[in-house]
Amino acid sequence: MTSRLERVRAILSQHNLDALMIQKNENRAYVSEFFGSAGIAVVTSKEAILLVDFRYVQQAGRQAPEFEVIKADRQFIEAFTSVAQQREWKRIGFESDAVTVKQHQEYTAKLQPAELVPVDGLDRLRWVKDEDELARIRKAVEIADAAFAHIRGHLRPGAVERDIAIEMEFFMRRQGADKEAFETIVASGPRSSLPHGRAEDRALAVGDFVTLDFGAIYRHYISDCTRTVVIGEVSAKQRDIYGTVLEAQETALRGIRAGMTGKAADALGREVIARAGYGDAFGHSLGHGVGLMVHEGPTLSPREEATLGPGMVVTVEPGIYLDGWGGVRIEDLVVIREQGCEILTRSPKELMVL
Repeated sequence: MTSRLERVRAILSQHNLDALMIQKNENRAYVSEFFGSAGIAVVTSKEAILLVDFRYVQQAGRQAPEFEVIKADRQFIEAFTSVAQQREWKRIGFESDAVTVKQHQEYTAKLQPAELVPVDGLDRLRWVKDEDELARIRKAVEIADAAFAHIRGHLRPGAVERDIAIEMEFFMRRQGADKEAFETIVASGPRSSLPHGRAEDRALAVGDFVTLDFGAIYRHYISDCTRTVVIGEVSAKQRDIYGTVLEAQETALRGIRAGMTGKAADALGREVIARAGYGDAFGHSLGHGVGLMVHEGPTLSPREEATLGPGMVVTVEPGIYLDGWGGVRIEDLVVIREQGCEILTRSPKELMVL
């Protein structure tokens, strides 16, 4: 926590702030390790404060020992105003993407003559993971890998998508996950062309592609994995498209490293799919950051100019989706290193015919 607070205090100095107010749940949790659903973290050059309501006073005291915990008896805005006025803060930073227009108006009115200063990019503090974060992510990946090994025994003709998703989620809980990282995707047959197809009551049939996108949360940190399998029999077209996606992913995994932009990383996989004639069937980014949220920065996309750095955790997940026929996606979670990618996901990804 000390190093994280130091990084926040560098932002204070950069913007000449007396205090920085952090409301976004994931940023508040990152800075303090307090994981309650409501509260405000406030960081100054010498203080670290958590404003919480009655529900979270004890929890905040246990989870965030480096912070002074103050109970907000009224609305948070009233509690923050009282603290700010007692300390005579003149320039107060706030997350520009977390405070609503109405909140800004209320804060401005109550905090006068203090100046409210918008601060961008606080999320970027979370892009590079420390060793504790990586350890939690590795465990979340381990749980997801075990879930894929387990569920393969349930993938057979007649099995229902919704039942498969539930079984995976229960299994991950039994393995120690806090919960599933997101609603488990199970999309079979023609529905596998839906990149985020929710599990339905469709029964698997011989010849189906089945795409499974799943992940676990372990001590608040997330894993994300996708595998696509075939039920019973595989066609030449299925082998060809699966092989193209696998080549795209492996090409990207070999080429991604610290120092390149997210845009350049995306192009590594995208070019393979485009050369095979399926460029229009790959409509999403090659990957995204993962940590306290399943989608965070940086992205591996045609629009990402940010430079990838050591310790960033991202997905690498090319796909091909043909409406009315089906689709394939293969996704691993990796840590960016100076000389390449450290692949965390261990689930096999050769084409499986079950």
